Amino acid sequence: MRSAFVCALLSCVAVASIVLTNHAVELRAAAPGAIRGRVTLRTVVPVNERRPTVAELGTPRERDFSDRLRSVVYLESAPRGAFERIEPGRVVMDQRNETFVPHLLAVTTGTVVDFPNGDPFYHNVFSLSKANRFDLGRYPSGKLKSVQFTRPGIVRVFCEIHSHMNAYILVFSHPFFAVTDDAGRFRIENIPPGTYNVIAWNEGTASEPKPVTVPDGATSEADFTLR
Repeated sequence: MRSAFVCALLSCVAVASIVLTNHAVELRAAAPGAIRGRVTLRTVVPVNERRPTVAELGTPRERDFSDRLRSVVYLESAPRGAFERIEPGRVVMDQRNETFVPHLLAVTTGTVVDFPNGDPFYHNVFSLSKANRFDLGRYPSGKLKSVQFTRPGIVRVFCEIHSHMNAYILVFSHPFFAVTDDAGRFRIENIPPGTYNVIAWNEGTASEPKPVTVPDGATSEADFTLR
């Protein structure tokens, strides 16, 4: 009887070992990967002209296009379980030299965006976007007002006082997106293995969805051209 007991115990150990081995294989198969690449813009949307002050009349102003070179690249739909990993934070969109800085933000739902007034005069920040409609009213230099973005969508931001001021906030219900640098480079991290439709977006123009396969623990390449 003791021999039978030992055999049964060894059999259980063997089964447990197989289960643990299979589980370890599953864990290894679930190693996240990444997508990297570049977004090329054929044309750059020009900066809206602002009214010159008396001191600026007759003096050409330098125009900063760097913010317009940045795009957002994102997965069209999120992998299963992605919604459980969202950690909303807090970011800043400043108002300096009658410009929203940065011109483009990409955030997850629940994120709070602070809008400080860094200019020596009044500003007003508002949006008529269906996803997140708000109006912060007029407030003076040095003051700060905030908005929590609770629904996914594209939010266009304006100043009621300065009509040339505008910016974009893209709100996502998952964390699989990235903002490019000035050279158009991007990298989306921690993507579970699988095939996804990837989209590039810049100033209201979006690419066609591009299928990209992310291997186990590896990095895939994807390039886009807009306009």
